[in-house]
Amino acid sequence: MSLSKIFIENNIEKTLTEFLNAHQFSQIAIIVDENTKEFCYPLLKGFLPTHFLISVKSGEVEKNLNTCTHIWNEMTAHALDRKSLVINLGGGVIGDMGGFCASTYKRGVAFVQIPTTLLSMVDASVGGKLGIDFEGFKNHIGVFNHPLAVFIDPIFLKTLDSRELRSGFAEVIKHSLIADYEHWKFLKIKDLSSLDWLSVIKHSINIKSAVVDQDPNENGLRKILNFGHTIGHAIESHFLEIPNKRLLHGEAIAIGMIAEAWIAMKKGFITTDECKEISNYILTTFEKLHIENDEIKQIIPLTLQDKKNQNGEVQFALLEAIGRGNYEQGVSEKEMIEALNYYNSIN
Repeated sequence: MSLSKIFIENNIEKTLTEFLNAHQFSQIAIIVDENTKEFCYPLLKGFLPTHFLISVKSGEVEKNLNTCTHIWNEMTAHALDRKSLVINLGGGVIGDMGGFCASTYKRGVAFVQIPTTLLSMVDASVGGKLGIDFEGFKNHIGVFNHPLAVFIDPIFLKTLDSRELRSGFAEVIKHSLIADYEHWKFLKIKDLSSLDWLSVIKHSINIKSAVVDQDPNENGLRKILNFGHTIGHAIESHFLEIPNKRLLHGEAIAIGMIAEAWIAMKKGFITTDECKEISNYILTTFEKLHIENDEIKQIIPLTLQDKKNQNGEVQFALLEAIGRGNYEQGVSEKEMIEALNYYNSIN
């Protein structure tokens, strides 16, 4: 049983209205950015009870304490009490940060997630991880806390451009690689335009929910969900400070999955052919980025802040096989450099 009630339907008006009618919230605050305010909020506005908006700027660069202070100030100015509800309407940034602010305001008010990107639908909105970036490190400050509910409706995918959709697809690929070999084979013969998104979203959430239910606080098994993320987060953090090379989360994770598949191959978990299979498929979806040698030297130290590390050793989630993940695999700096060189070498 999931730790949050998750509604996955093509009818958010029905599911959200029934949920709100079943609860007596004193106030409702909706956190939006300029994009979700323009394109997503109008899909809800007509059937929502009295509420107010808290607007923030979009983008990972805004996921910080300054934005949290703005959100807390708005909550305070509207005298939000502990019987209130916060609705996070947006992608992973709003879901992570809005949930963190709700969880810490007055020691916690209820919140729900309405993810509006594929990335947040299949990953960020499920599992109870909340937080913000700090001093350049991804999700460095945060808590585990689950929303009352998650409302997923593929209608919001129509508001995305192709780059955002591809970014979310990286997590779909990841879920298949770590937990479902048959679904990996299915994805390999598909392109994004031919996918039934409702089915794809349900599949990914079923995988993630099953893992999270067994290990809510990431003490063991849940770490497999970090495949591609140790190197991927370091790449994302590094390029976050370089506007003309800034990557979306899924774009960085796609590079991370290729690099970490190579590490799994070097450790004898998967074959050379399987590593090439993974690399080639990912590069049919994601544009290749060349990472300069001096950039690699700056990226590698960022992995030392990864939350899975133990006793100063960088710990990876890798592939035991295609369709099965493992975790707590120590990886050296040399292996990480070689993995990124492998990524650069692919034609």
